[in-house]
Amino acid sequence: MPLQLYNTMGRKTEEFRPITPGKVSFYGCGPTVYNYAHIGNLRAYVFQDTLARTLRFLGYKVTHVMNITDVGHLTGDADEGEDKMVKSAAERGKSVLEIADFYTKAFFNDTDRLNIRRPDIICRATEHIDDMINLIKRIEANGHTYTAGGNLYYDVTSYPDYGKLAGLNLSDLKAGARIDVDENKRNPFDFVLWFTKSKFENQALTWDSPWGRGYPGWHIECSAMSMKYLGEHFDIHTGGIDHITIHHTNEIAQSEGATGKKWVNYWLHNEFLVLNKEKMSKSSGDFLTLQKLIDQGYGSGDYRFFLLGGHYRSQLAFSWQSMDSAKNALKNLIQRTSRLLEAAGNVPSGNEDKAGSRDWGSASARMENFRTALEQDLNTPRALSELQAVIKEGLNGAILPADAVKAVAAMDGVLGLRLLEKAAEKGGDSGGSSGSATLSVEERQRIEDLISKRAAAKKEKNWAEADKIRDMLAGEGIILEDGASGTIWKHIPKNGV
Repeated sequence: MPLQLYNTMGRKTEEFRPITPGKVSFYGCGPTVYNYAHIGNLRAYVFQDTLARTLRFLGYKVTHVMNITDVGHLTGDADEGEDKMVKSAAERGKSVLEIADFYTKAFFNDTDRLNIRRPDIICRATEHIDDMINLIKRIEANGHTYTAGGNLYYDVTSYPDYGKLAGLNLSDLKAGARIDVDENKRNPFDFVLWFTKSKFENQALTWDSPWGRGYPGWHIECSAMSMKYLGEHFDIHTGGIDHITIHHTNEIAQSEGATGKKWVNYWLHNEFLVLNKEKMSKSSGDFLTLQKLIDQGYGSGDYRFFLLGGHYRSQLAFSWQSMDSAKNALKNLIQRTSRLLEAAGNVPSGNEDKAGSRDWGSASARMENFRTALEQDLNTPRALSELQAVIKEGLNGAILPADAVKAVAAMDGVLGLRLLEKAAEKGGDSGGSSGSATLSVEERQRIEDLISKRAAAKKEKNWAEADKIRDMLAGEGIILEDGASGTIWKHIPKNGV
């Protein structure tokens, strides 16, 4: 089936049709580098990575662009509050550029640990000021701007389709307008294209422009940089759902106001990560970073697995219990993958990204199911299920182990869990002991069969039989650990090695 994506513009699932056959132009909103990324932020980048990997798996040539915002983003998305970069620099006694450099490196350290492939083009706002000025000139020439108090504003009433992404009507917006502290605006939904010193007297970074010395508004950055690298009309724009009503709405107005034509074909937005029923944000008391998860004993792969277990358009509730489940499930997958490698004779897996690039043999049905899951608006929970199934069937003989290994390599090329790499490192022992490496494939399969019988006994509430199997395995040095995702085991030889 063709790839189906949910387009926020129109609120419906549509068949994906790229502007240029076989190629995809894709822009994803990047970070404002004034602090560490919290784990809610990182969900957006795992989603972008999964999208890019999926597109390549399906055979597309992808150009993925992401911005780094290092100027112009106020603490309120609607031109309210302080500049985030300046505020962070003042609090830490550093220059704005020092803050930007430090947190840019920290951001990419996090994404590297999450096995997020870096975009093809990464562009910093401060390096594209001329592009922004030139785009603003075009917007101004088309009659969409006015100057007030020294700042240049976009007049949203000059753009009839304002609010179409969010499904908003400008007349309705005026009736229920939010409070805005900027008295220079004719309409509370107008937004700044270029600030001058009339907004902030002590702005750290400023540039000369036709409207006075100052700096760009946040929204113009993404329009200018995406157009520079992808052209005035491209395929996909992504971001979090919090960007829909203001940032992305304003991007569309200014971009189409400049060019007079459609800017983006498909708008994809990921949902929030929630903690205690509240949206996770840096302003809340629940500011969790990836490093804090690692300090609690979780791997970065555990967090990626947790995120893939929920659909990107569904809110995902974070809890330590859910992280425990993800950790145990990934541990189990690595252990089973290691046994699969042994059964296959450690055959080379290859490094193919494309779905139709090889003959999957006895794993063909599972690969087709996996592809279908991805084509249904990136259904990663179902894709994970197909991955687990192909490993199971590779171990029980339903699929040839060598075919299963090749399928795992291709599936994990999209999911990014590094299964084969970790399985090879751990030698099949999820519990950290080297002893299980001494077990033969036949012995391992016997243990798996007994564990399956024990699970069936537990389901039938035959506790005596379940305890009997556990005790028998314990006598052989096989220790079972029951978790929400199932039972994992480790082998502790009698000599303790």
